[in-house]
Amino acid sequence: MPKSYLDPVDCRIVAELQADGRLSNVELADKIGLSPSPCLRRVKHLERGGYIEGYRAVLRRDQIGLGFTVFLGVKIDGHTNERALQFEKAVVAMPEIIACHLVSGEADYFLEVVVPDLGDYQRFLVGKLLNLPIVREVRSNIAIQTLKAGAPLPLEHLETERPSDLRQAAKHGRPERGATR
Repeated sequence: MPKSYLDPVDCRIVAELQADGRLSNVELADKIGLSPSPCLRRVKHLERGGYIEGYRAVLRRDQIGLGFTVFLGVKIDGHTNERALQFEKAVVAMPEIIACHLVSGEADYFLEVVVPDLGDYQRFLVGKLLNLPIVREVRSNIAIQTLKAGAPLPLEHLETERPSDLRQAAKHGRPERGATR
């Protein structure tokens, strides 16, 4: 697993932006203790480096009529690369599927599907997913209540770099902890 080399200021930036992606640069700079220009440079560096993938509004599913969530374990026939890639391309294109994971265990893929109601789920399942020729088996788990969804990513592990990690970062031309950009 690749090691991230974010210094404490970068960690605070990504934490604040996860909490509120609508912060202005001035507000963000104030929260993390930088002036606006270096703060903006760091944000742009984090965006270019792929740490920040994008910004979006998080919608309440029930408020927009998507109150039915189903988690699906999907088994596919065979695992030839071409057929599996066709399956992946098809499910990524289905707007009802908001998450798709290749997993180990009983299922090959784990999907999260949101639709308005049971009837819409049946139409999705029979009319779309089960029409894919590679799909062998689908096991559905209906969410009764959602206690947590779309939470910010945990970042505590980024703040526990060991000194040897910092030496490695410096050796490979990465900024050391506390270094400014």
